[in-house]
Amino acid sequence: MFFFEQTFQTVLNGVSGAFGPMAAITNIANAILLLCALFAVYEAYARGGDARMIGIAAAKFLFLGLILSNYDSIFRSVNGAFNQVAAVISPNDWANNWMLQVNQYFNGLGSASWFNLVVSSIVALISVLVQLIAAVIFPISLLVFTILYCLYGAILYACGPLVLALYPAFGVGQLARSYLVNLFVFHAWGIVYALFSVLLTTINANSLAAMLAANSLGGWFQGASTTLLMSLASILFAVMVALIPFLARRIVTGEIGSSMMMVVHTVTSAIGAVGFKKPPGV
Repeated sequence: MFFFEQTFQTVLNGVSGAFGPMAAITNIANAILLLCALFAVYEAYARGGDARMIGIAAAKFLFLGLILSNYDSIFRSVNGAFNQVAAVISPNDWANNWMLQVNQYFNGLGSASWFNLVVSSIVALISVLVQLIAAVIFPISLLVFTILYCLYGAILYACGPLVLALYPAFGVGQLARSYLVNLFVFHAWGIVYALFSVLLTTINANSLAAMLAANSLGGWFQGASTTLLMSLASILFAVMVALIPFLARRIVTGEIGSSMMMVVHTVTSAIGAVGFKKPPGV
């Protein structure tokens, strides 16, 4: 399980625990489901007693009643199934591993080396600043991604019974369908994250040691210094993490072509923003 999936399980246990709000939400959802089913029957009767509409409303009521009575186990099963698919695609947590490698790299420099770099020259000071920017941007992007993932999933979990209970009512079933789309988008975050991991593993970009030995990021940034290469890679990875929510939604909704154009434009802009002319001696 990836780091953000593990964090979400902790949040899910807290929301569904003994002191969580799910018991009250489920009771309210059952009441809404019953009212919607009765309203659907009344609407069918007002339209001339359409037996087909009554049958459809009854089938929806029974189906959703079973879902609401086992909502927690069903949601966890769906979440676990998507997590297993992501783990099969890529068992390695590339972002967490990269952050650990960068942390080990900075720890290997030592405080004395950092101080010598800062006071030696302007070029060394610029190099240190670039490293600090990369060291801050990537962990922050991971933190924001994890918080948004947990928040998104908690909202879907808590509001799911209320939204699904409206499905039998004619005219408001679109809310339930929108909920299902968002549920797939939420779980697609892990799939896209795993695909990024496969991509970076293929080009040996998930290993800092291999990247520094090759002096490039999959053939890119050839000739850059060690510190600049590591910093550009961290910034690029931070952009990739930030793009996951947008990619997941566009892919689920079928906007794959525009998604690829958005990725190319965003990455090009990010590289252009940090691709300043390298000072002599760096």
